Amino acid sequence: MKRFVGLAVGVLALCAIVLADNALLINGAGATFPYPIYSKWFDVYHTKNPNFQFNYQSVGSGAGIKQVTEGTVDFGATDGPMNDDQIKAFQEKHNGIGILHFPTVLGAAVPTYNVEGVTTPLNFTPDALAGIFLGKVTKWNDPAITSVNKGVNLPAADILVVHRSDGSGTSYIWTDYLSKVSEEWKSKVSKGTSVNWPVGLGGKGNEGVTGLVKQTPNSIGYVELIYAVQNNIPYGTVKNSSGNFVKADLASVTAAASGAAKEMPDDFRVSITNAPGKTAYPISSFTWLLIPQKFQDAGKRDAVKGFLKWMLSDGQDSVETLSYAKLPKEVVEKEKKAINNIQ
Repeated sequence: MKRFVGLAVGVLALCAIVLADNALLINGAGATFPYPIYSKWFDVYHTKNPNFQFNYQSVGSGAGIKQVTEGTVDFGATDGPMNDDQIKAFQEKHNGIGILHFPTVLGAAVPTYNVEGVTTPLNFTPDALAGIFLGKVTKWNDPAITSVNKGVNLPAADILVVHRSDGSGTSYIWTDYLSKVSEEWKSKVSKGTSVNWPVGLGGKGNEGVTGLVKQTPNSIGYVELIYAVQNNIPYGTVKNSSGNFVKADLASVTAAASGAAKEMPDDFRVSITNAPGKTAYPISSFTWLLIPQKFQDAGKRDAVKGFLKWMLSDGQDSVETLSYAKLPKEVVEKEKKAINNIQ
């Protein structure tokens, strides 16, 4: 009898391995901004639904848009919505089939820095940030910085700017914000997942920028909030459109989305940088999954639709532990209806 039980257990274990190996694989690629929460979500969802396995490569929003357009992945991810030309290129590549945007969480891009001798959180005005990234504010003791950081002993050291080297949704958020607050930035650089940076060194991914800032004295860069929190590096408060210096956190990011939630367009492509509101953090954004409107493989279609439904319900309960903000209820309800557009 013991031998029979042992044999049965062995057969069941073997069956479990076979089932895991035969799980339907759904491949995605794109933004590094939401990678921590996507990694967690896909693991949890696979545990609950072992017949499906999501594989996500954190390669940047630009690469995510490119790969989903080329059809080398089943879905993409981006922190900056696809523009009309990119959507048209997708449709031309896929015989008129469209691409859908599904917001997943809210996050923030924060100015992170490594200034020798400075441990106090720094304040940054829109003019100071634009000036630094334009290469016009070049010293840490420039009046553009010291005037709003009274009592902080800022050194007369050169500022080393760090930006993304890859096509990046975090860059899109950062440059979208700078384009709204600086006419010079808008005319000389503009916004995009990739831009011609006036100054600075490039790091690949949020991880790369975080690493460069940590190891480079007197540097400044921009990363998604979770990367600053997880790596225990300082990040500054930013003066918002109401004139208040606001730190990025769950409440201030949620405040930035409150107005947009009520007027969300049907295609979910919206910018919430420099949003109105006394408590709104000004460099906030939704991040999106890019889902083809039609799948050739019905199994993958059903897996993606099932994941989206779970993400909009149970999945939202875990986002705040990783310093993301939940989607507003109005957006969730609108997305639930939009899932029906996936064929």
